[in-house]
Parts: sequence; C-alpha cells; structure tokens
Amino acid sequence: MEKVREISFKHAVINAVKHGGKADLKAVVSKVIGELPEIRGKIKECIEVIKNIVEGVNKLTYEELEKIARENWPELLEERHIEREKVLPPLHGAVEGKVVTRLAPNPDFPLHLGNARPALLSYWYAEMYKGKMILRFEDTDPRIKAPYPEAYNTIKEDLKWLGITWNEEYIQSLRLPLFYGIARKLIERGGAYIDLCDSKTIRTLRVQGKACPHRELPVEKHLEEFDKMLEGYYSEGEAVLRVKTDLSHPDVSVRDWIALRVIDTSKTPHPVVGDKYIVWPTYNFAAGVDDHLMEVTHILRAREHLTNTIKQKYLYKHMGWKYPETIHFGRLSLEGLVLSKSKMRKLVLEEGIRSLSDPRLGTLQALRRRGIVRETIWKLIREVGIKQTDAKVSLVNLYALNRSIIDPVANRYMAVEEPVYLQLSGFSGELEASIPIHPSREEKYVYRIKSGDIVMLSRADFSTIKNSVFRLMGLANFKISRIDVWNDTPVYVAELHSIGYEESRKLNAPIVQWVLWGESIVGDVIITKGYKVLKKQFYLERRVLSEKVGSIIQLYRIGFVRVDEVSRDRLILIYAHE
Repeated sequence: MEKVREISFKHAVINAVKHGGKADLKAVVSKVIGELPEIRGKIKECIEVIKNIVEGVNKLTYEELEKIARENWPELLEERHIEREKVLPPLHGAVEGKVVTRLAPNPDFPLHLGNARPALLSYWYAEMYKGKMILRFEDTDPRIKAPYPEAYNTIKEDLKWLGITWNEEYIQSLRLPLFYGIARKLIERGGAYIDLCDSKTIRTLRVQGKACPHRELPVEKHLEEFDKMLEGYYSEGEAVLRVKTDLSHPDVSVRDWIALRVIDTSKTPHPVVGDKYIVWPTYNFAAGVDDHLMEVTHILRAREHLTNTIKQKYLYKHMGWKYPETIHFGRLSLEGLVLSKSKMRKLVLEEGIRSLSDPRLGTLQALRRRGIVRETIWKLIREVGIKQTDAKVSLVNLYALNRSIIDPVANRYMAVEEPVYLQLSGFSGELEASIPIHPSREEKYVYRIKSGDIVMLSRADFSTIKNSVFRLMGLANFKISRIDVWNDTPVYVAELHSIGYEESRKLNAPIVQWVLWGESIVGDVIITKGYKVLKKQFYLERRVLSEKVGSIIQLYRIGFVRVDEVSRDRLILIYAHE
C-alpha cells in the first residue's frame, strides 16, 4: 500500500499544479491505476487511500505544490508549459486575400468575455487568409438599446487590449440615408411594403399566417407611404416597413419582419446624430445591408443569431445578393461571473456598482482589472474554438490558464496580515536576508538585519510558531524567548537559534514570511467573492512601490494580485487568484 501512497501523491501534486491548485480525485485514480494496474483487484481499499492523499494535497498552497513538483518530478511539471495551441479549422469558401470578416458590437455596453470570442475569431481568420476585418458599430436603436457615448471608445480600447487591429471602421447611425436608398430599391423590387396596421391586428394576422391588408398594394403606394414616413407624417407605431417572407414559416418572428420603423428621437436623442432622423433600420436590415455593401465574406457569430440569418436571407433573395458564409457557435459562459448585459446592468443598479470595470462583473475591463491577461483570453478562445455546442468555463480553469502565463514573470513579495511584532536578537553585527524576486531567476533582494530590528509576522503564522524554532524566509532560524510591551503593544523577542536552512529542515521548523517594520507599506487587497467585495489590509515590503499600476505580482502564500493604485504611503491591490 506504500507504493500506492507514493504514486498517488505524485499524481495528486502534478494534477493540482496543472489545474489551479486543486487535484481531481477521478483524474488521480485514473493515473494511479494506469501506473499500477495490479491494484484493480483491491480498488475499493486503494480508492480510500488515494482520496486521503488528494485531500491532504488540496490543503497545500499552490506555491508549496509547485515547489514539491519542481523538486521531485520536473519532467512531468514541464508538460504544462508545452504550448498546445489549437489550430483553427479552415473557413468554407475562403480565398486568400479575399476574406472579409466583421465585428459588429452595439455600443450600449463594454465588451465582455462572450464578445471576445467573435472578436478574436474574426481577427484571427482575417489574418490567416491575409484578408481584412471591419469594425462596425451597430447603433440604430436609440430607444430600447440606446448607445452610450463613451462606449464607442471603450469598445475600441477593449479590442486594442485584446491585441486586435481592424482595417475599416463604420458607425451605422451615420449611414441612414444609405439604408433609405436600399429600402426604396427593396420596395421597387416587390420585396417590402409599408404596414399601417395597429400592433394588435398585425400580431393576430402573423400568428394566423395571414397577410397584412396593405401587403399587396401597388409598389407606387408603398413608395409614397415610405416618403411620408421619412417626412415625419407618421408617429411611433403607426407605420413600419416590412420585408416579405414566408407567412407560413414555423417561426412567427420570421414572418414579414420589420426592416424600418419610426422612433421619436426628440424624446430619445441619439448620441451621434441627435434627433436628425426619425426612421431607423432594425438590426437585421442594417446588418444585412452593410454585410453586403462592405463585401463581408464570412460572418462568425453566436448560435443565438440563427433566426437572424434566416431573416436576412429573405432580404438577400429579394435584392439578388449572395449571402456570406456564416458560422454559428455556441454560447460561452463563465461560472461565477455574469456575462449578460441586461443582468450586469441590473447588478449595477441593485449593488450600487459605479464602474463597469468593477471586479464583480464579466466585462473585459473587469477581468483585466482582476489580473487576467489577454494571453489567457487568447488561449481560452483558441481552446473553445468555433464549436456549435455551448461552452461553460469554470473560474478554476480560467485561473489555471492565467497562472500558467503570469507565474513565470510575476515578481514575488512578502506580505503579512494582522501583524504581530518580533524584535530580533541574539546576534552581533548584521544578518543578511536574501529574498528571491522570482524562483526561476537568480536575482534576489537583500536586507541587512541588525540586532534589535523589528519584523512583522501574520497573526495566523505566529500562532504556529510560538513554542518552537521557526525560520524567517531567506534569513535565519529563531525562537521566541520572551514578550515585552511597548506603548501597550506586545513585542515578542526572538532569539537567533541558527543560520542555515539545513538546521531548520532537521528540526522540521516552519518557514514564515515577514516584513521589516521600517521597510513596509500598507496595502489594501480587494477580494471578490461572487457579488461581495472584501477588503483586507496587509503590510508589504516597501520595494513593491517600484511596480507600476497594472503590474501583476505574487504575494507569497497569498496569491497573485494586480496593482490598481499606487501612492507614496498606500497601495490598492486587486486579488486575482492563488
């Protein structure tokens, strides 16, 4: 059974390192059986042993797990660094130099993780085929999905952060006369008509699969009514332009869908064109027309747009246009974060969230603020690809991806919470503390410690070393000898026991991190748990002030954090993950 324990420990540690610091029991059992097939006959007994090993491993910090793995099985650990970037499948009908993709956001909210999928796929495919990508702001609903003035620039900033560049840029609200011209041609071709029925009547007719009484009026009459719409003769809800489709189509929403409608922009002015226009194209008409005029060859969008594709194909058939190749992929969701715009807006109202970069949200701004780097988003989207099935990503997996990218570069710092004060004594001259800036680099930060210097330990660490020898990380081994009181504050005197690491190892002495009192700075770490925000105060090594806002660092035994604000006397850090 000892062999089972040994092999179980190995695979539990490696599995934990590869998957966010927590080993999966089923995966470990599978690995152990693969290496020790002879245990199949007594599997029940062995599973209990393996379960105990996994539970023990999952109590260790990620830093401890990685250290154990590096020291014992570096060849297995390195497997996680091998890039297994998925190759995107070829696009049907793609011709090198001719592919045109587009990203068409509604500027009513910043981009979120779900938007990153069509954005990156459209960009990557345009690059793959040496084509071009178009950025098009679809902002033709000034009432229900009203654009925000700042969203146009915010979206572009999000795309630039993702590493996306585009070849052409359009704003649909500036193209309304063009849409009017296409609508007129559509009417002339017999593909559309002006509907003057009230909403209740037309709803009843559509459900019954019956034609609107205006549907078969002469083209000239519809052109005349269209001009009256443009001139402001009709108010909201009194007249719409409908595209002729199959009135027996099983999806009622497809039956003679609305292409243009009247919106009173004197009440809801558009942020770009104000109240200049009162007739506005719907999403399907504007998107369908622009995809043709901009010569888009491939549309990559979510499966929820399947009905829109069906609707737009009727428009294309009437106009004699060729519909672009279209790829519909499943919905991408992230467990623990809200990606729905409407739900995020509701959260903003209900939770009093002031910034759309608030770490509780699923916007790209929020993920960036939490310390998720763009390379993580790239890897995630590559992994998910263009599958039609929905993809649900856990935060654990997202963090594991992110850790694999930031761990090799994030500088390390010591930090303590709820400090206990220790006065170091029992030696003359100076002791040299050598603190690794990063485990894989030779560079170290050196402190010169004199007898009488005060260091701070976390209260949680102090409770484990009161009556034993302990090692201050990178410095020496000490033992508490007595307690003094300075201005009502207890200060523990720690006597030097020995210098070397080997002595502490023989004594099985715990290693604790510390911060030199005179070289410390206060830092507030903002931690997000669901929709709750916690703020914890830490004392950090003052050298952290050399980091810039946006830097991602690791606090020993605490986790990765992103530097959010820096001042001479204080830091604000956003907790990312272990």
